[in-house]
Amino acid sequence: MKVKLINYTPHPDETVAAAARLCYSPQSGEQLMANFTPGEAERLIEKLTSLGHFSPVEHISFTFSIEGVSRVLSHQLVRHRIGVSYSQKSQRYVQEDQFEYIIPPSVRQHPEGEKIFREQMTRIQEAYHELLSFVPAEDARYVLPNATETKLVVTYNARSLYHFFRLRCCERAQWEIRHLAELMLQEVRKVAPHIFKKAGPTCITEGVCYEGSMSCGRVSNIQSRS
Repeated sequence: MKVKLINYTPHPDETVAAAARLCYSPQSGEQLMANFTPGEAERLIEKLTSLGHFSPVEHISFTFSIEGVSRVLSHQLVRHRIGVSYSQKSQRYVQEDQFEYIIPPSVRQHPEGEKIFREQMTRIQEAYHELLSFVPAEDARYVLPNATETKLVVTYNARSLYHFFRLRCCERAQWEIRHLAELMLQEVRKVAPHIFKKAGPTCITEGVCYEGSMSCGRVSNIQSRS
């Protein structure tokens, strides 16, 4: 899996802080982005996140290039719809004659299981190739598996990212999308560390787990250390 932050709102801390200034002070539009004192933007962001006041962070966005993921993951990813945009490699216009595929770690742990998995992928590739000789790619693709590798470009505003990290960095999330969320969080913290300081699963950010009887138990370990 390869995740790269390819674009983002310039000066994210100051942009969010400017929006906060508008909420909490009488400054004019010309003054919103001017004359920040050292540490002022960081203090405003800390105040916002501590109060749960996330509307100002909607003003910044982050665009990622994502490669080496499965269609299983992309089907989960598009369930996040608010404040998000997606572009995905088309199986209608891009032929998958020698498609790459994602093998789950649990399958790799069993040599016989991996052998079965790879053999099945080979048979599907052969069937797809044969179908292309008499049907268009948009119809041949119906035989392709969920394991087929895909590529995406996705854009999230920061508030949507907070929600995404809260759900998908959780140990209960499916392994592939959890790994994606962890890599995306690493990327945004490089350019907006103050904004995403408290982003992540609720067991870490709030000291509470909402999974009930299905909890992984990590929150208990966190609480015992605090």
